[in-house]
Amino acid sequence: MGYAVLAFDGADKTRRAAAMDGHRALISRWAEDGRMPFGTPLFTSEWVPSGSLMILDVQDMAGVRAYLAEEPFSVEGVWGDVRILPFRIAPLPYQRLPKPGDPMASTRTHTVAIAYDGTDADAPARRQAARGAHIARMQPMAADGTLAVGGAILDEAKSRMIGSITVTRHGTDEAARAWMAEDPYVKGGVWRDITLHATRLAALPYRPFPGAA
Repeated sequence: MGYAVLAFDGADKTRRAAAMDGHRALISRWAEDGRMPFGTPLFTSEWVPSGSLMILDVQDMAGVRAYLAEEPFSVEGVWGDVRILPFRIAPLPYQRLPKPGDPMASTRTHTVAIAYDGTDADAPARRQAARGAHIARMQPMAADGTLAVGGAILDEAKSRMIGSITVTRHGTDEAARAWMAEDPYVKGGVWRDITLHATRLAALPYRPFPGAA
């Protein structure tokens, strides 16, 4: 159990570059001690920086607040819109994430999808009906690196799955949408609101994900 920090930059785009060194130092430390299993920048489809997705392995909002109190992108006003989502990484046989010293791509390599379920009374039943087939599809996708990380967004009470976050090896929105169109959660009407963000994977001293080979 943990949280995803989904943050979007404010109007002053110069602040990101000024705060970048401090941001990198912080997330490296949090990744190394296991409190940040994953983090990645968000870009528009035109490859303009637009925000960040940071996944935290903390037990409660106190841990999230501790991160935000240290995070230069939060403290120095880079982020103008910060959303905190209870989140659980799915235990799958993921490939190793980039480590310090690994080359980092200069252009888009992956796509972040934020997918919310319907809000009608039948939404939980649709997810449950499609979940087995969805997980079965994700297993080989994680093993071959198509799925870099994925998991469920939970409601505030952390008792019900209301959406998903996936980071997939797709270099265009079109490729990501074609891949998602074949997923049981799309075919079964589970995901009703999907937003895509371009990204590349940062090289950080990550610990292995749950279920990783």
